Amino acid sequence: MTNSRWSTAVFDLDGTLADTINLIVESYQHAFRTVLGREENPEVIRSWIGRPLISAFRDHSPEQADELYSTYLQWNSDNTERLIRTYDGVVDVLGDLRAAGVHVGIATSKRRESAQQAMDILGISQHVDVLVAMEDTERHKPDPTPLLLALERMGRSSNAAVYVGDAVVDVLAGKAAGMDTLAVTWGAGQPEALHAVRPTAVASNAAELRAAFLG
Repeated sequence: MTNSRWSTAVFDLDGTLADTINLIVESYQHAFRTVLGREENPEVIRSWIGRPLISAFRDHSPEQADELYSTYLQWNSDNTERLIRTYDGVVDVLGDLRAAGVHVGIATSKRRESAQQAMDILGISQHVDVLVAMEDTERHKPDPTPLLLALERMGRSSNAAVYVGDAVVDVLAGKAAGMDTLAVTWGAGQPEALHAVRPTAVASNAAELRAAFLG
């Protein structure tokens, strides 16, 4: 038994647990400057967060997608430690959830190597049972496949389970997986757009996130 509203929590990573928004935007801009000789509107880039990188590049610039992808990955890896940040108190909530008996996983569209690097820098890895990354599934959010795989690897069902994320695709994926959804407003998503897709709960800071789980 847990003393939490949900016994299982699966989290998104970028914009939810790890403040990588500036890192991601700057990585995209570096790739665009290097390969295409120009930058992109930062708001357009923010709207891509939560999708696999290569699919965003293929939609944006099909002929240069592979070069953009490799340029992005190298710069992102080289600059992660310098630019990554944590959200005040959010990683501490993971420890509270584990102490309360909640099973904790991560399902992200990020590459496994990049996700693990971010988790290690921020001290997230110690709180997480399972990491499902981009390479683990052929389908990605808003498809529920990554979330369902995380539950399967934890030996959990969608009953009393919640997916926590900062983007509309996160809420849609959670609903499609039959899970409750908890939208956080400190990441890349716009609060109005998040409310419009009717998540089970919304949190605007770590205290509200903790309260949503533990009351």
